[in-house]
Amino acid sequence: MARWQINLTVLWFGQFFVMAGMTMIIPFLPLYLQDLGIHDPKELSFWAGIVFAGNFVTSFIFQPIWGSLADRYGRKMMLLRSGFGMAAVMVLMGFAQNAWQLLLLRMLNGTISGFAPAAVALVSASTPREKIGFAMGTVQSGGVAGTIFGPLIGGLLASHFGFRPIFFITGGSIFLASMLALYLVKETFNRAEAKEKPRVSVLSGFKQLASIPQLPALFSVTFLIQFALLSPQPQMALYVQELHGTTAMLAFWAGLVGSINGFSNMISSPLLGRWGDKLGSQRILAVSLIGSAIAFLPQAFVGSVWQLLIVRFFVGMFMGGLLPSVNSLIRKYTPDGMESRAYSFNTSTLALGNLIGPVMGGLLSGWISIRGLFVISSVLLLLNFFWVRKTLYAGGKASAVD
Repeated sequence: MARWQINLTVLWFGQFFVMAGMTMIIPFLPLYLQDLGIHDPKELSFWAGIVFAGNFVTSFIFQPIWGSLADRYGRKMMLLRSGFGMAAVMVLMGFAQNAWQLLLLRMLNGTISGFAPAAVALVSASTPREKIGFAMGTVQSGGVAGTIFGPLIGGLLASHFGFRPIFFITGGSIFLASMLALYLVKETFNRAEAKEKPRVSVLSGFKQLASIPQLPALFSVTFLIQFALLSPQPQMALYVQELHGTTAMLAFWAGLVGSINGFSNMISSPLLGRWGDKLGSQRILAVSLIGSAIAFLPQAFVGSVWQLLIVRFFVGMFMGGLLPSVNSLIRKYTPDGMESRAYSFNTSTLALGNLIGPVMGGLLSGWISIRGLFVISSVLLLLNFFWVRKTLYAGGKASAVD
């Protein structure tokens, strides 16, 4: 087994454990807040919202800082810093005594997070260029699998062991992922050479990367993926209830609708990544953007839960080609020595989408309903396609990408 394949395999499991651990707590977060003394419904909704968002606010701010340090001191060091740090913070969440402590710990978790961009940067640096699309799709599928199964595992464990032990299990799973990376992942990184390069501040690095027209367009794809997926979430259960016509098995159908696109995404990511290696990541990104824009639209016009499930399955299939293509193209357009910083900025835009999507979705759905949100997402993805196409083909640079 080649070194890049060992790194990819270990980091796939690492992504799975980390994302499963991070999402285990999501289903019972409001219930945990009740255990911490928050019982008024309005107050509970308020705290659930800010505790959920706190992680993404600090992650958005600090990811570029960690990316800058990764380019200077190595990606593996940042991977281990994030993994062991998040493991410790998750355990501490299990000892929280009030909502303020939980909020501060969630914000601390976002501050030290960064396992995913460090993993992507490591895979990018160690994988042969002709295999980069497949590798990016594979490492993404690990994270998606963890995101799908994490809430399910967390819900099952919480029903048997209570809420606090889940934080200890979550911390243990992230610790295990970090230990696997510590002993099995190898990185070729010349720290002396990196230190000889002039220091570049986060702001200067952002300006340098933003001056490359392709990169802001690619970052916007990452933001829109999360925005489009999460903006309907606050109203999705009600939409399923409207289509289903009864409360019987409503939780099951709502859960299935929420996860079906994740399953298809997990399946399609490695496949479309491999096609990207053969046909060019640029072409796969274009097809995936158009396909996602088209697939989002019918969600506004379905008449049954089964129709919604089928449409969302195809949404996940097309979206499975977006992030692997984006990550492959970021590597190709980013100057040498700034890869980790570029991936960290990309993760910041992902966190911003996670933060803004549900908030804007909740606000807009009151005016245009959830059906209107699907239309808006479809239009935004289509406009994004034209922006990406214009920048990636600008100046006859298509050949450099493919």
